[in-house]
Amino acid sequence: MRVVGLMSGTSYDAIDAAAADLALDGDTLVLTPLGMISTPYEDGLWAELAGALPPAATDLATVCRLDTRIGQAFAAAAVRADLELCEGRTDLTASHGQTVYHWAESGRVHGTLQIGEPAWIAEATGRPVVSGFRTRDVAAGGQGAPLVSVFDVMWLRGRPGVPVALNLGGIANVTVIADGAGGAPLAFDTGPANALIDAAVRELADGGDPDGDDPGGARSMDVDGALAARGTVHPGLLRTLLDEPYYALPAPKTTGKELFHLPYLRAALDTCGPLPAEDVVATLTRLTARTVADAVRPFGATEVIASGGGTRNPVLMRWLREELGGGGAGVPLRTSDELGLPSGTKEAYAFAVLGWLTAHGLPATLPSCTGARHPSVLGSLTPGAAGRSLPAPLTTAPDRLVVRVPRTTR
Repeated sequence: MRVVGLMSGTSYDAIDAAAADLALDGDTLVLTPLGMISTPYEDGLWAELAGALPPAATDLATVCRLDTRIGQAFAAAAVRADLELCEGRTDLTASHGQTVYHWAESGRVHGTLQIGEPAWIAEATGRPVVSGFRTRDVAAGGQGAPLVSVFDVMWLRGRPGVPVALNLGGIANVTVIADGAGGAPLAFDTGPANALIDAAVRELADGGDPDGDDPGGARSMDVDGALAARGTVHPGLLRTLLDEPYYALPAPKTTGKELFHLPYLRAALDTCGPLPAEDVVATLTRLTARTVADAVRPFGATEVIASGGGTRNPVLMRWLREELGGGGAGVPLRTSDELGLPSGTKEAYAFAVLGWLTAHGLPATLPSCTGARHPSVLGSLTPGAAGRSLPAPLTTAPDRLVVRVPRTTR
C-alpha cells in the first residue's frame, strides 16, 4: 500500500509530504521510503497563520480562512507527492494537518485542534484521506501526543538496552523504548526545541523580519546555529528559564507554543535586562540541550536517536552531546539517518504509518505513552473517488517496523 504522510509541525515552516510503500510481512510492517517533498507555506498564508496562533487573539472568520487555505495547500502537496514520488499510484493520504491549539491545563489535555480541511485533499487526489489523528486519544483520556510513539516503539523494538527516540521540532519529544529494561514504553514532550530559538531570532536578530512574513527564511531560524555559536550562555537567564514548572511534571505530559511563545520569552528577558541577540539564542539553545538531557537521563538511556529540524543545527547537536555526557560513559547521540530514516522526514513517515494502521482498523496509540485509558483507532476518514476503497480490516497489529532502503537510493 502506497501512503503519503502530510505533516506541518509546531515550527509551521513548511508542509512535508513523505511517500512510503508499506507491506506486511508476518508480524513486521516493512516501510520502503519513496521520498519526500517539502513546500513552504505561501508568504501571506504563513503570516496569517503566525498572527492567529497563541497567545494572539483571533476570530472564526480567520479560522475558516486558515482551515480552507491550509487544506488547499496540503492538497497541492499531496498531488505533487502522488505524481513525483508514487507515479500517480497513491492508495491513501494521511494528513496530520496544522496544530493551532492544544488545550492543556494542570497536566491534562482537554482538547486539541488541527486544521487543514481534508475534503480538499480527497477532492484533489481522488484518494481516501485519514486525518484528525489526535482527538480520539484525547477523548480516551490521553494527551494526544506524542503520537509518533507507536511508530518509535515498533521501529526501535529489539535494539539493545534502552533506546530513546528524540524529535527536535518546535517542541522536543521523546519515546523511551524500555523493552530491554523490562518496562513499558513511555513518551512525552520535554519542552521547547526550536520554538523559543525561532521566536528570539525573529524578534531580536539584526535584519529580522518585523512583519513576520519570512517563512523559513534566514531570519526565521538560527541557520546552522550561527547565532548561538557567536553568543555566550547567560547563567541568570538560563536559571530563570529552567525554573519553568512544566519540566518537573511527571510523564506522560505534553506542551506546545501555547506556553513557549514570544511573550513567555519576553517575560524571562525582563528579569535580566537587555542582552545581545547572540547571547539570547545561545542560552535558548543550551536550554533545549539541557532539558532534553535532563528528561532522558533518569531512564538509563543507552542511545538517543534524533530526528527533526533541530538535527540540522550543529551547535544544538554538539551541546546536546555534551549534556548527555559525550563519548566514553555518556549516552551516544545519533540521527535517524543512521538507521535508514531521513531525520527531516521521520514525522511525515510516522503519520503515513498511523494512516496505514487506521485504514486497516488497527489501534495506533500506546496508553503508557499518551496516558489514555485504552488504545484507539485514530482519525476520521474522508472518502476518495468512487472505486478508491480501503483494504479489509486486520485483526492483529504488526509488532515491529523495518525500514527498507530502496536499492536505487543506496
